[in-house]
Amino acid sequence: MIYSHEVTKMCPVAQGANHGPAPIPEEAKWVQAKEIKDISGFTHGVGWCAPQQGTCKLSLNVKDGVIQEALVETIGCSGMTHSAAMACEILPGKTILEALNTDLVCDAINTAMRELFLQIVYGRTQSAFSEDGLPIGAGLEDLGKGLRSQVGTMYGTLAKGPRYLEMAEGYVTGIALDENNEIIGYQYVSLGKMMDLIKKGEDPNTAYEKSKGQYGRVEDAVKIIDPRCE
Repeated sequence: MIYSHEVTKMCPVAQGANHGPAPIPEEAKWVQAKEIKDISGFTHGVGWCAPQQGTCKLSLNVKDGVIQEALVETIGCSGMTHSAAMACEILPGKTILEALNTDLVCDAINTAMRELFLQIVYGRTQSAFSEDGLPIGAGLEDLGKGLRSQVGTMYGTLAKGPRYLEMAEGYVTGIALDENNEIIGYQYVSLGKMMDLIKKGEDPNTAYEKSKGQYGRVEDAVKIIDPRCE
């Protein structure tokens, strides 16, 4: 270590205040985090790219500084899906410091990693007060049985009004309208449920019918339109 001439000539003074870092909540414990291995927690965060064409929701489960589980969800840009495929291979097994300084291909995913790093090292995790944290696999709970992201896709124009395209329940197949042409409900098909039935050998048409549902006052509708055509 090299000291400047000015520092070398200084007389020493004792550094009295040395209380360590403020403790942060981690998995129902208060921890004075001094090294990466002192960090544990499960949390979510979002990131975006410079042109803001898309966004990434990243969920990480960290134990003793090492990422044990990663859920990468992207929306808005086709290239992000391939970047997410690489990121889910890259992240598990890395420390959060390694992951922060790893090129995760897509800026939205990189930004999400940065935001998560800040949450985790400041003790702002979702599992801060959960004893022993959340088990590995907790990320999949966000997806439900069909293992699909919760997606909401809506579109509207002044000329033609709103279109519901996809809800958390599934792919919207029909919009129910009242006598004023206002939306009072919608019909949908749960794609995750339908694909599970098909994989089990169900006829696709039967699987489609079994996976249909509706929400709102569909029975009171004057007419039902296809949101993608009419």
